[in-house]
Amino acid sequence: MQSAPPVDKSAVIPASMRLMDEHDRVVRYLRLSVTDRCNLRCLYCRSTSKQPCIPHEKVLRYEECMRLVDIAVEEGIQKIRLTGGEPFVRKGFVDFLRMLRERHPGMDLRVTSNGTLLGEYIKTLRELKIGAINISLDSLRPEGFLAATGQDLFPVVRRNLDALLAEGIRVKINAVALNGINRQDMKAFLDFARDHPVDVRFIELMPMGSGAGWLQDQFWPADDILAEARKWAELEPCRPDAQDRGPARMFSIVGGQGRLGFITPMSHHFCATCNRLRITSDGRLRTCLFSDKEYRLRGILRHPRLDARFLSRVIELATRKKPLGADILRQRREAAVAARPMVAIGG
Repeated sequence: MQSAPPVDKSAVIPASMRLMDEHDRVVRYLRLSVTDRCNLRCLYCRSTSKQPCIPHEKVLRYEECMRLVDIAVEEGIQKIRLTGGEPFVRKGFVDFLRMLRERHPGMDLRVTSNGTLLGEYIKTLRELKIGAINISLDSLRPEGFLAATGQDLFPVVRRNLDALLAEGIRVKINAVALNGINRQDMKAFLDFARDHPVDVRFIELMPMGSGAGWLQDQFWPADDILAEARKWAELEPCRPDAQDRGPARMFSIVGGQGRLGFITPMSHHFCATCNRLRITSDGRLRTCLFSDKEYRLRGILRHPRLDARFLSRVIELATRKKPLGADILRQRREAAVAARPMVAIGG
């Protein structure tokens, strides 16, 4: 009697459940970095000024990024964020966004940027129906911006921020909380959020990469940030946002249009609800920001005999082993929470 052929279990598992890990977390969100190059030198992102960039030949080509997006959508990914480095530094980035939108018209497509280079593309971003633009902005003072980024470009960012809002594009401002640099910006950020429909989110500092340990003196925990914010505004906790079930604890500003939020990877972990994967610009899959375990996808993408099915299986198996970042942090003895700097991982 002839035995039945083996069943490919991945073929019968619905896409909505393929990217589930051993902790029953279902991944719906992919952060895809298109470059590690940036025109700023934020003190928490590139751990030293001499940090080498990834060689061009090792950076994913746009067609390879598109293949990964196609597979991600097949696997049940519903939201994709394009990051860097600074994505607008890379030639052809807006054309890539346009191709993504044409290929996946229903995708929740978002971009993270430092806001310095997107001015000429704002109307295009609106036409492409980008779900939100996250602007990395650590200070609303020129001198604070210079101290955090090493560049005197605050007027450019502020002009582009105002233009994004004028076009009706949803904006989130991400400020890394830096004790000694932007504590004095709290009132200005709250005033801005009170007057504009934006989310201002303070992110706890994460020392990333070798040589980042000195940043510990500038760590400003979220509980202290919240206490500072309450000096300047009446805040009310928001219910979980159905549109953005992310890690931020959000507060409405009584009498204001915008909101204030806190992302607390160091003091209050949110690993239990983490629903994301990251792919670096050199094609490495990271299932957890704090885990240095990476799965090299670039070689698979460039192998003539390995197809999308093989790549899908690698991503599924990697996701299955997605760890709890809080457990990794508790076991770490190094000052940095990851070996690679943030700019190489993708912000």
